[in-house]
Amino acid sequence: LHISVSKPAPYWEGTAVINGEFKELKLTDYKGKYLVFFFYPLDFTFVCPTEIIAFSDRIEEFRAINTEVVACSVDSKFTHLAWINTPRKQGGLGPMKIPLLSDLTHQISKDYGVYLEDQGHTLRGLFIIDNKRILRQITMNDLPVGRSVDETLRLVQAFQYTDKHGEVCPAGWKPGSETVSCYLYLNPSTIRKHP
Repeated sequence: LHISVSKPAPYWEGTAVINGEFKELKLTDYKGKYLVFFFYPLDFTFVCPTEIIAFSDRIEEFRAINTEVVACSVDSKFTHLAWINTPRKQGGLGPMKIPLLSDLTHQISKDYGVYLEDQGHTLRGLFIIDNKRILRQITMNDLPVGRSVDETLRLVQAFQYTDKHGEVCPAGWKPGSETVSCYLYLNPSTIRKHP
């Protein structure tokens, strides 16, 4: 399956650990919201908990802009639960505010192009899916380097801004910064600063 920015995100469904319980979860549960959907290689590893905890700890910032976050790996729901139930000081996650989705069959990982056949787990793929289920951004990291919550939040804000205002956001744009009208080349005075 080939995925591409500006095309529909591949559908998925599976069992996740949500608030310490097993629940069925599917992409369509997030209809009308933005979704940050990210893959991490394995539970009980070293970089993975830093990313998952960082996204979980800042989930309210995402929810304030109508965005949810779901983490996914090829581990079982039981392994996810054991990791959540392990205290952070002992290498666990502790209580989570975001779902951990199990992709035990590896199908979701394959559909999103992150699965490493030779290793049996995934790359660090992150996908921003908009409120119409369109893929707006794909980030793919090799295993040793984690992702930035700040940059992910900034990207969601930028896409939401362009959705609402029909303008484009230059490099490094943050809320309150100047944007560019699509008609810039016809009239340079169209650079505007917005609150």
